[in-house]
Amino acid sequence: MELFHNLIFGFSVALSLQNVIYCFVGVLLGTLIGVLPGIGPLATIAMLLPITFNLAPVPALIMLAGIYYGSQYGGSTTAILVNLPGETSAVVTCIDGYQMARQGRAGPALAISAIGSFCAGTVCTMLIALFGPPLAEVALKFGAPEYFSLMLMGLVAAAVLSSENMTKALAMVAMGLIIGIVGTDVNSGMARYSFGIAELTDGIGFVVIAVGVFAVGEIISNLGDPEERKVFTSNVSGLMPTMKDLRDSAGPIARGTAIGAFLGVLPGTGPAIASFSSYMVEKKLSKTPERFGKGAIEGVAGPESANNADAQCKFIPTLTLGIPASATMALMLGALTIQGIAPGPQVMTQKPDLFWGLVASMWVGNAMLVVLNLPLVGMWVQLLKVPYRLLFPAIMAFSCIGIYSVNNSPFEIYLSALFGLIGIAWMKLEMPPAPMLLGFVLGPLMEENLRRALLISRGDPTVFFTRPISLGFMIATALIIIIMVLPAVKARRAAITDTTTT
Repeated sequence: MELFHNLIFGFSVALSLQNVIYCFVGVLLGTLIGVLPGIGPLATIAMLLPITFNLAPVPALIMLAGIYYGSQYGGSTTAILVNLPGETSAVVTCIDGYQMARQGRAGPALAISAIGSFCAGTVCTMLIALFGPPLAEVALKFGAPEYFSLMLMGLVAAAVLSSENMTKALAMVAMGLIIGIVGTDVNSGMARYSFGIAELTDGIGFVVIAVGVFAVGEIISNLGDPEERKVFTSNVSGLMPTMKDLRDSAGPIARGTAIGAFLGVLPGTGPAIASFSSYMVEKKLSKTPERFGKGAIEGVAGPESANNADAQCKFIPTLTLGIPASATMALMLGALTIQGIAPGPQVMTQKPDLFWGLVASMWVGNAMLVVLNLPLVGMWVQLLKVPYRLLFPAIMAFSCIGIYSVNNSPFEIYLSALFGLIGIAWMKLEMPPAPMLLGFVLGPLMEENLRRALLISRGDPTVFFTRPISLGFMIATALIIIIMVLPAVKARRAAITDTTTT
């Protein structure tokens, strides 16, 4: 009954004229960046962060959330019509979606994609409403040792699960932690690692890092990619799927939603992993697996449901525990911090309008996305023809204006440009920047809880192993590392043995 009252309160917040407008802007921008290859939600949210500084917290977060889950919808349009994934999570959709378009069934493919995404989004929004409050109540019982252990587990999990090269990912986490401690010491008030530069005594701004690495760096690196975009069909008709299409898609949509919801709460597992897992499951369960890759509608329905479920369930650990499950969620926490709101379980009790308004806005946003994606397919097709070289100058100018508007500091523009160059170098060296951002966001919080825990225990580090919840997180962290390291060690030993025997 309490859940029902909370949802009514949430809809009263989400359906205010201002919040509906910002929700619409968010899902429209999300669909747009999903359709256009090379401009992901991470870069877009990074660029828009400075704007949220001048907005109230509720509409700011509603808009950013709309961009995130809206981009999952838009990515499928490009994948089906152009065989080019607008988002990494839409890579799997290309396999069967494009083949359906070649067979003259682009309409049903787009319709099933939208229906699956809507169903998954609706179910996962309910999961956030159901499991958010209980998780927050548990988190309220956490002390400094538990928070430190939880953040450590989240960082390690994000590093080892989000990258094939665990060493590089952990190195990037460490890089984020180092960048995060630049500024002023919390306890002593002394400047540290500022190199005598007055602008660095307050630390490196979150917006500077986000825009530099994920907007400037990613966009410049995309300029080197080939720009061929051949739209297979610009006249999409017959959007209504047949009853057979709906029957064939019902099971994959349900299974894809379940897979995406499960993987969504795990740190480091992006929507791409969820969509790929769903595709593999559907192919295994199918009585005619040979159809996959040749236009099987199950290969569109399952993955599209999974990536949307994953995207929305990422909000569960972010909103309830203050632990970002992905780099985009780290940007969401950054938006909260910019608004002066401390991320964590207190958000639900101190800012109920923010939590329940956001939850309700997801239903509103998902409904808007169905309306936006199906009737406006023709417009999205035309946008695919815009050359990337024309988008690039506008994006760069917008980024610079956004950075300057936060503190009116030209120094931050130069610093962001520097991080853009560093970001390009990281991409060339195949160093994943997402773990760095997670380390940068969680670093100050980890340091604060570490020092607080040691202060309470009078310098005794065993405090992290004598408290049951903290010990559980530490054991989980060790298990994650062991599970990831053992196969690599075995493979290396096998390779060495093969070399010595030959």
